[in-house]
Amino acid sequence: MMYHFIKLGGSLITDKNTPLTPRPLVIQRLAQELANVYHSGSHKPWIIGHGSGSYGHVVGKRYRIRTGVENREGWQGFVETGYIAGQLHRIVLAALLHAGLPVVSLPPSALVTCHQGAIIDVHLQPIRAALSHGLIPLTFGDVAFDKILGGVIVSTEEVFSALADSFPPSRFTLVGIVDGVFDADPFQNRQAQRIPHLRLDELSTLSTALGGSHGVDVTGGMAAKIQEMAALLHRHPHMKVHLISGEIPGRLEAHLNNPDAPLGTTLSL
Repeated sequence: MMYHFIKLGGSLITDKNTPLTPRPLVIQRLAQELANVYHSGSHKPWIIGHGSGSYGHVVGKRYRIRTGVENREGWQGFVETGYIAGQLHRIVLAALLHAGLPVVSLPPSALVTCHQGAIIDVHLQPIRAALSHGLIPLTFGDVAFDKILGGVIVSTEEVFSALADSFPPSRFTLVGIVDGVFDADPFQNRQAQRIPHLRLDELSTLSTALGGSHGVDVTGGMAAKIQEMAALLHRHPHMKVHLISGEIPGRLEAHLNNPDAPLGTTLSL
């Protein structure tokens, strides 16, 4: 069985420059687009995740949870970060359920164990059970316990990467603000050109163009996400990574109905 991993980016579903600010109309539209495809029956099994945007990232940065927990203040920040990330998760979960999708919440804080910031163990049985019953696992960027650092923050990409060996993906779709990868920053350069297809060996020439994330992001910007995908592609060379914009109404639905259509950027080995 091959799976399709779908991530709704934190920059897309929140205003990352304004703390604790969701974009409910965007979330609801994306949920409906997913539901339209799901109810058509023409899709591989999905595992869906979403970023934390202006929720978890803002609190996580305040307490520097990404680098570990050292004291009582740090642990207070750990639980607050988990609580705030969970608030956004409930908004996304509610929208998906309202659209008619059988999603089940599976928070990484209860599923993964880390060692110096890297996920080393995943409790797979709840995910297997969800999929076997026709449910859609829904996860997100969250706090996690670490054997060395105490507590850390794990990104959705890191959680997906840890799941990939047990639930091999044929496709990985990152739904964000920008419609793929460009040869320059499209926010600053109107002449920037979208790159429809990109191979891993071409990434080094784009390192400056990829840049960071627009807004606060304690798990890394676009460059870090691309590097995570590059490592995943080396482990799963037949997988395709798609980077598309969720700002464009109907784009996610069109992509899921025809994943090989020239939308956004496709990254491959």
